[in-house]
Amino acid sequence: MFSRLCQRSVSLSRTALLNRYQSTLVVAEHNNEQLSPVTLNTITAASKIGDVTCLVAGSQCGKVAEEVSKVTGVQKVLLADNDAYKGFLAESMTPLVLALQKQFNFEYILASATAVGKNFMPRVAAKLDVSPISDITGVKDKDTFVRTIYAGNAVQTLKSSDPVKVITVRGTAFEAAPTSGGSGSSENAPTVEVQNDKSEFVGQELTKSDRPELAGARVVISGGRGMKNGDNFKLLYELADKMNAAVGASRAAVDAGFVPNDMQIGQTGKIVAPDLYIAVGISGAIQHLAGMKDSKVIVAINKDPEAPIFQVADYGLVQDLFKAVPEITTMVK
Repeated sequence: MFSRLCQRSVSLSRTALLNRYQSTLVVAEHNNEQLSPVTLNTITAASKIGDVTCLVAGSQCGKVAEEVSKVTGVQKVLLADNDAYKGFLAESMTPLVLALQKQFNFEYILASATAVGKNFMPRVAAKLDVSPISDITGVKDKDTFVRTIYAGNAVQTLKSSDPVKVITVRGTAFEAAPTSGGSGSSENAPTVEVQNDKSEFVGQELTKSDRPELAGARVVISGGRGMKNGDNFKLLYELADKMNAAVGASRAAVDAGFVPNDMQIGQTGKIVAPDLYIAVGISGAIQHLAGMKDSKVIVAINKDPEAPIFQVADYGLVQDLFKAVPEITTMVK
């Protein structure tokens, strides 16, 4: 009798360990060849909750699964290699995530708060009948999370009692997990039949540039409405090339057609937190500040001394940008 009780106790302990081992699922973002750097920040956030399992879904993305298995903090990698997952369509990704949650009893599902994560994660939450927890910047404990509200002007601490937490993570709020030192196991995810007749991934065009990506750049130079037209952004490109910086823009500049949408920084654009952020001809609307005010050092160049951007800037230069930027460019070696 005692022997059977001991065996039952061991069995329950193994089950408890297995549940913890597979408690947290991170949906990796990638281009089928390389892992997106923002996923490393999401893994760090997930590691504060429990042991991490990563889902790599895509088409011919085995290299990505191998890359993820080496990331510190990842215990297990599930590979779902199928053309149905091209483009991370919400109608295709949701059935897969739901099936994995049901089979492995994941209590937490995390993805990056990017266009990809914001596309399918709300659908996952709706199907699970839980409230999504979006754009978190901190993890207090397994049920309590920190996020910003009102365009970043207030900080909310949220405690969730939902049985499954569906969370998107602001990458700039967490350090990137090391890409080496991990030894996660890798296996094929269970086959899920995907019937998606509502949407189709046709293709995408990526802007190629020798400059760093906005999300991971250490230095970012952004232009606003004060640039007057798109041709004048050449001033920022010349300075950026000398400083090995990325170039961004305010929503006003994007809406005016000066630059493409993928350069927009702000609440409805990209969130950045570089070591140095240089705002050129940007007034400092709340929408823009929400996307860059976590930068380590902020420099503002604007001819209007009353511009709101100076209230958050560490250094401010009140001068005509068409005079100031060329002078700074000649000074940079």
